[in-house]
Amino acid sequence: MFISSAFAQAAAPAGGAESSLFSILPLVLMFVVLYFIMIRPQMKKQKEHKTMVEALAKGDEVVIAGGVIGRVAKLSDSILHVEVADGVELQVQRVSVLQVLPKGSYK
Repeated sequence: MFISSAFAQAAAPAGGAESSLFSILPLVLMFVVLYFIMIRPQMKKQKEHKTMVEALAKGDEVVIAGGVIGRVAKLSDSILHVEVADGVELQVQRVSVLQVLPKGSYK
């Protein structure tokens, strides 16, 4: 009398696999967009920087981290000697070179 009748639930609609595929699709699309907008350009930029650093030669005019401009005086595997003034050389790591300037920029 106080207990109401229990009714069986209807069976779940067919196509449960499709709904799970559609719920994962936005996540996959976000990753693809993230790859093409952020990851791929960053990898390209790293590759260009690596080739620039490997191509450094004595006499190149460079900008090193911190904005210091100078001319490459000596080279070794991982260290550069950058002449920033007459008789003043800084020892810096190769990877700290940000940019190679055109010849004649630094006087």
